[in-house]
Amino acid sequence: MTIKPEDVMVPLDVPYAVRKSYIKNYLSVTRESGRLMLFAGDQKVEHLNGDFYGENIHPDDSNPEHLFRIAQSADIGVFATQLGLIARYGMDYPDIPYLVKLNSKTNLVKTSQVDPFSNQWIDIKQVINFQKNSGLQIPAVGYTLYLGSEYENEMLRQAAQIVLKAHEHGLITVLWIYPRGEAVTDEKDPHLIAGATGVAACLGSDFVKVSYPEKEGYQSKEIFKETVLAAGRTKVVCAGGSSVDVESFLQRLADQIFVSGASGNATGRNVHQKSFEQAVRMCNAVYAITVDGKTVKEAMKIYRP
Repeated sequence: MTIKPEDVMVPLDVPYAVRKSYIKNYLSVTRESGRLMLFAGDQKVEHLNGDFYGENIHPDDSNPEHLFRIAQSADIGVFATQLGLIARYGMDYPDIPYLVKLNSKTNLVKTSQVDPFSNQWIDIKQVINFQKNSGLQIPAVGYTLYLGSEYENEMLRQAAQIVLKAHEHGLITVLWIYPRGEAVTDEKDPHLIAGATGVAACLGSDFVKVSYPEKEGYQSKEIFKETVLAAGRTKVVCAGGSSVDVESFLQRLADQIFVSGASGNATGRNVHQKSFEQAVRMCNAVYAITVDGKTVKEAMKIYRP
């Protein structure tokens, strides 16, 4: 499926003067498909080194540059990571389309200790200045917020301002939204996750990343439909989650897109915990389903040629 510039829905908070930039960025991150293949590389903060070193994790993953090598060599829509990493490695990887993650927090402070709050690190103006000075491709920005946290009001305010200001510069926005905090009894509740994508729509985001919902411990492509419908014109992408076998991961991805109606994926650990060669093939297999509309069988031939 290929979409043309005239097919892109431009939100009314995008000024007329930057509509062409917004359309260009939207077509860039979706590879003219309307669906997003987001390679997630923000876990160096979110999960510290637990995702990058240890049992069943390839030694290649120990070096942060592994992420950039994959992003440059594989088929992706956009590579999401923190600005500091981009500043340290971007000069050697200028062809990668970057999504700058505007906030992050570690997993050291547990919800049992205090409700989560991920404060904004940098603002849109700083991203624009960095883009101009570096010459890198930065078509998108992202932000994580935790619904149900006692600090949700501040995160909602920050998210609303980020979306509005990003659109004023023609940037695409992706919100990571997770129900989490003492008030949340079930983070994977389908109705609650649907509520999260509805919040993303109210914030005006282009895409929202959520966890795959579960009902009584069971993940279902049918219950995920509520999540997609609740988002309206905001497009839903699903978190890849912890590493699973490749064929099961690709089948779940295909179900999310072609049965439930999701508009892409955000995949991190299922890619970067592999060797460089395997990680590139995995990215290309995920891209084949997400962007090219290939079957799981066709994607598996890409992963295992």
